[in-house]
Amino acid sequence: MSDFAGPRVSTTDLCDANEARLLDGSLQVLAPLMALGGRIEFAGAAVTLKLFEDNSLLADAVKTPGQGRVLVVDGGGSVRCAVLGGNLAQAAASNGWSAVIVNGAVRDANEIDACDVAVRALALNPRRSVKRGVGERDVPVAMPGATVRPGDWVYGDRDGVIVSAVPL
Repeated sequence: MSDFAGPRVSTTDLCDANEARLLDGSLQVLAPLMALGGRIEFAGAAVTLKLFEDNSLLADAVKTPGQGRVLVVDGGGSVRCAVLGGNLAQAAASNGWSAVIVNGAVRDANEIDACDVAVRALALNPRRSVKRGVGERDVPVAMPGATVRPGDWVYGDRDGVIVSAVPL
């Protein structure tokens, strides 16, 4: 699988070069998350989803053109079931999403690792979610360590994930 198909992403260098933004809150660092997927580095504008143990909106989103964007999913921190698995990770990769970041659980780790997309999540859980079509899109979402708004810039590599109000 390939890394980010653009300039190299170094979250440490971006943090070092933007200390004033870290202090004023316009640059935030997500709490550590599990790293999955075949893509290690990523960068893109955020598309946000808010849901709870229902992956209907996430399934719809990854089937649309990602255009290099990052899908940021506030799953309420639930690890009782997975909201993303191998099939949806493959759809995200096929449709050009750079990454999917989940405040919740995912499943099918080996299948996700075979996809050219970065996935970050709290945990793994083999149980699938329900499908009721409940949730919100394009709203500010609370992620571990940061609030992410639609259009924020999200950068990730092996060292972590950062969120900026402006492109860095």
